Amino acid sequence: MDKIAVLIPCYNEAKTIRKVVRDWKNEIPEAVIYVYDNNSSDGSAEIAEEEGAIVRREYQQGKGNVIRRMFREVDAQCYLMVDADDTYPVEYGRRMIDEVLYKNVDMVIGDRLSSTYFEENKRPFHNFGNSLVRFTINRLFQTNIRDIMTGYRAFGFLFVKTFPVLSKGFEIETEMSIHAVDKNMRISSIVIGYRDRQEGSESKLNTYADGMKVLKTIGALYKNYKPMRFFSWLAALLFLTAAIFVAPVFVTYVQSGLVPRFPTLIASGFIALAAVLSFFSGMILETIAQKSRQEFEMSLHDAQRAYKELL
Repeated sequence: MDKIAVLIPCYNEAKTIRKVVRDWKNEIPEAVIYVYDNNSSDGSAEIAEEEGAIVRREYQQGKGNVIRRMFREVDAQCYLMVDADDTYPVEYGRRMIDEVLYKNVDMVIGDRLSSTYFEENKRPFHNFGNSLVRFTINRLFQTNIRDIMTGYRAFGFLFVKTFPVLSKGFEIETEMSIHAVDKNMRISSIVIGYRDRQEGSESKLNTYADGMKVLKTIGALYKNYKPMRFFSWLAALLFLTAAIFVAPVFVTYVQSGLVPRFPTLIASGFIALAAVLSFFSGMILETIAQKSRQEFEMSLHDAQRAYKELL
């Protein structure tokens, strides 16, 4: 087992990968540098190998697929994950590692949004998207994470080995954050500097397509992790719709004793029935979610035993 593993997902970053590997080898010489290449066609993997990194390959495209492979294959006391685009300064890495090794933090977040991100990042829709995702998650999950989508993170062994990676692409950071909050894991944030990509280096994040995937992921995880809240809101919306439709029918009935619009009355009844079903579905799923949290706590004990055996 490595004491410190630096994990670098890489896809066509030939312009920066050499510097990134060198910087981390100089900053944390005792760390093992892993570069996971995701079908690069520009020689990124070969450059990383020349610099002494351990290079492995993930052939399923997407950052989530790469991180799934990393977490399965690498055993370490502390994992430091960074991007290969040289946007994250290395001088913050030691502080993040110490949070994991000496303070038992499960996940340390490198917070860009509280420092230079909005000045350095030249893509306004990326800035808006980061702010929107942060606001949405903090409101829905009642937390206060300052940077949801940062790729600069440190993890402990228990987080890595019990985190079920389901996302395939850039929504993986959102999934990590929500999972840690829901499972009551210890999270800390360190404000970091941020620098924009070098000229000629292009972001692989599609602002609109990947942004929609992230928002879809938030909705799906909210339904799965907070089913009672999700289905209660849905039930309230359906009940309100039914009330709006049935109100004129009821007023007419009170005034004349007649029900001239039977189709509206029937439709309102079915909508109200859907509201009742939604509410009780939420109650059932909340019980299942609570059971899942209990089983997760037991899986942490198994992971702890495995960790001690590897030491």
